[in-house]
Amino acid sequence: MAYDRIFNFSAGPSMLPEEVLLRAQSEMLNYQGSGMSVMEMSHRSKVYDNIIVAAERLMHEVMNIPDNYKVLFLQGGASLQFAMVPMNLMTKNGKADYICTGSFSSKAAQEAKKYGTVNIAATTKSENFTRIPQQDELVLDPEADYVHICYNNTIYGTVWNYIPDTGDVPLVADMSSCIMSEPVDVTKFGMIYAGAQKNVAPAGLTIVIIRKDLLGEPMAFTPTMMNYKIMAENDSMYNTPPCYPIYVCKMVLEWLRDMGGLNVMQERNIKKAQLLYDYLASSRMFHPTTQEGSRSMMNVTFRTDDEDLNAKFIKESAAAGMSNLKGHRSVGGMRASIYNAMPYEGVVALVEFMKRFEQENS
Repeated sequence: MAYDRIFNFSAGPSMLPEEVLLRAQSEMLNYQGSGMSVMEMSHRSKVYDNIIVAAERLMHEVMNIPDNYKVLFLQGGASLQFAMVPMNLMTKNGKADYICTGSFSSKAAQEAKKYGTVNIAATTKSENFTRIPQQDELVLDPEADYVHICYNNTIYGTVWNYIPDTGDVPLVADMSSCIMSEPVDVTKFGMIYAGAQKNVAPAGLTIVIIRKDLLGEPMAFTPTMMNYKIMAENDSMYNTPPCYPIYVCKMVLEWLRDMGGLNVMQERNIKKAQLLYDYLASSRMFHPTTQEGSRSMMNVTFRTDDEDLNAKFIKESAAAGMSNLKGHRSVGGMRASIYNAMPYEGVVALVEFMKRFEQENS
């Protein structure tokens, strides 16, 4: 790796493709002959307009988003969407279904209760969120205004291995930690949102993909800046957008397109995750913390049965050039976030270190 870079297993903000970082470096002081950095230019300028228009077009191309969906580039992180979703969508019957499979889906449900009636359609909390509920476990209300899920659970290391059937009720998905990691049928969702700092861009950008027929009138007290319809009518330019993260997002989308798209990215991600899960299956010291069939290929959670050994592993792995392998403070253990930009060599290095650690500490 160039520039003495380490393997960064952070859950977010996380690694960006090295090619993108080098391009951003080369354009830092003078973007395409403009004589200024993207950080400095007016968001109303023609040169910046070309950037944001290209980013939206590339979103449609790379994710195969149909024309009846609008892509928005917003701020506030995925956590702001916990309020924006009910404010804008819980407007017909005043109720929604939430499926709680981890920390963030639970926080989203709690926030939504401020704006209407929330039905917990399913939860695996009693099993410490180690798996995703199956379709026959979902108790869905046909009169709900929408059904909300968190598609990939960053903290617990689980992912939906199917798209739940919600009938005529729009499905809303938080895809913050898995967006663009594999092809997804956007038409199965009324709305997808994602904080971009895990797979797409630096922190500060939130991506919303929303079906245009859902761009109705929000609750009367909804702030202008939290109104999807207004943001859509202004092409995400009602005020100054997160200009630099959108610029990086555009370059990441070009990187994905040029490698062959999301089918190729999925193959790469499966190969990385399989290498790590295969080792965990063979190890006598380390074991995964999630149930087979629900395991994420973005966030691999594991641990030993000894807390002192876990702490030693985290300390020694950092010294070996692998950062941020400590699990979330709420669950402990270890977590390897192996998003799109993590090269296969990074997972090889992790597995080799784990093998040595196991031999030395058995």
